[in-house]
Amino acid sequence: MGEAHYLEHEVHGWAARDSSGVLSPFKFSRRATGPRDVTFQILYCGICHSDLHQIRNEWQTSKYPMVPGHELVGIVTEVGPEVRQHKVGDHVGVGCMVGSCQNCDSCEKGAEQYCEHVTWTYNDIDHDGKPTYGGFSALMVCDERFVLQIPKSLPLDAAALLLCAGITVYSPLRYFGINEAGKSLGVVGLGGLGHMAVKFGKAFGMNVTVISTSPKSSEDIRLYHRYCFSQA
Repeated sequence: MGEAHYLEHEVHGWAARDSSGVLSPFKFSRRATGPRDVTFQILYCGICHSDLHQIRNEWQTSKYPMVPGHELVGIVTEVGPEVRQHKVGDHVGVGCMVGSCQNCDSCEKGAEQYCEHVTWTYNDIDHDGKPTYGGFSALMVCDERFVLQIPKSLPLDAAALLLCAGITVYSPLRYFGINEAGKSLGVVGLGGLGHMAVKFGKAFGMNVTVISTSPKSSEDIRLYHRYCFSQA
């Protein structure tokens, strides 16, 4: 399983120091790999617009220095002795959460995202009292309950975006039960989420229509729609 070495990890990343949002090299420590922790080398990390809001303090909750990034994927390098779901060499990812109380009704139902004591992947305080730092860095240590297994058949650079943009679209499609072949799906705008919605709609066998108020986007929409639905 790859036993933990119980020494803190020295990590290199990119951090914002103030609301200018400028990122610069930053060296920091992540906790030692604990009994239920998974440590992995970060190979790719998406850029969500919320990352931009955070590094610029546009939500007025930013704490500096801040290492953003909550769509991170990579390869496991070490696991704690109590980890059962992951092993060294696995492809894994972490989204916007790295912890919760594990005691409330939401956590007991497997809906930790509704926990009132969620620990966010960055710009938060972890259970050890230290700041959480995100995926714009070389290494991640995370409780296995918040680490997702990624099939090795799925390219990691493509998988990263599923951890925020992807699930933001996929979840309501599943929740409202409209992800069925033959149903119609309207997608307003072909931005980051819109691209994902078209891909999911195509995968579900739905009739997809992209809607935009921008004439400049019409050709991009036609090209992307043609590309998606010409694939085998």
